Amino acid sequence: MTEAAVSHAGSATSGRDERIGILLVFLSALLWSFGGTLGRFIETPDSWTVIFWRSAWAALFLLGFMVWRDGVRGTLKLFGSMGLPGLAVGVCFATASTSFVVALGYTTVANILLMQAGVPLLAALIAWALFRERVSVPTWAAIAAVICGVAIMVSESFNGEVSPIGDGLALLIAVMFSIATVITRRFAHVRMTPATCLGTIFAASFAATQLGGFAVTPRDMGFLFVFGAINLGLGLACFATGARLIPAAVAALIGTFEPILGPIWVWLIHGEIPSARTILGGTVVFAALLVHLGLEFRRQSRPSRPGTTGMPSPH
Repeated sequence: MTEAAVSHAGSATSGRDERIGILLVFLSALLWSFGGTLGRFIETPDSWTVIFWRSAWAALFLLGFMVWRDGVRGTLKLFGSMGLPGLAVGVCFATASTSFVVALGYTTVANILLMQAGVPLLAALIAWALFRERVSVPTWAAIAAVICGVAIMVSESFNGEVSPIGDGLALLIAVMFSIATVITRRFAHVRMTPATCLGTIFAASFAATQLGGFAVTPRDMGFLFVFGAINLGLGLACFATGARLIPAAVAALIGTFEPILGPIWVWLIHGEIPSARTILGGTVVFAALLVHLGLEFRRQSRPSRPGTTGMPSPH
């Protein structure tokens, strides 16, 4: 095979990998978007008990997934080889998931969602500042549109009261998720599934020191299993795998589907009708994301030079 052929084959593989990454990150956002709907079915009043069981089931799922895929020795090797990047990602996910529950006691969901809308911008800025990762003009435009759309969605919920603790924790969630996204992309050679598993173990361990009791009803335990293993565990596995294959800003941008789809499921399943501003803001975000993803797929399908076919390397 000639050098040109090898280069072309590598470009095609890179394009396929990037599309797979986009689909996996979207799947993670789709799974996470059911979190609010599942949480409405759980009657346990202690939030720390919910955090513990959700994190514990997620940890067991991720551990079982790795053992099934890589074997016991392979799983131990993955934990040993993830190094500081994996440890950092685990701490980021544990901090973000725990801060979300605590922040709900101090500030509104609207404030938290607005902070989360800034994750793509924060990820892009962190990746550019630390690693000089290029962010395209269309991506910046899509980020701006997403922030505007979410701002419209939550604007009617602001009551003028400011909680430094709650809003500080909401900002911490966005910062932690942005850092995790950038690290996962930067250290793409490191498998981050064990890191996410470690994050759920951290979260469960901390929740165990705060909860009032471990007992829940069998009904709640069933929902907690789905809440942890499928909603959180499988979502983390998809995100950790997909975010390695695409730019950090794009991964964070696709993740914005989560707060957009969440109210739709609550509306369809629990009958809570979204407000006019929620629908308008969601439409703006959906349009921005769909246009941006369409441009990304078109870019990957464009020949790298005249006279060739296939997908160019994202680099």
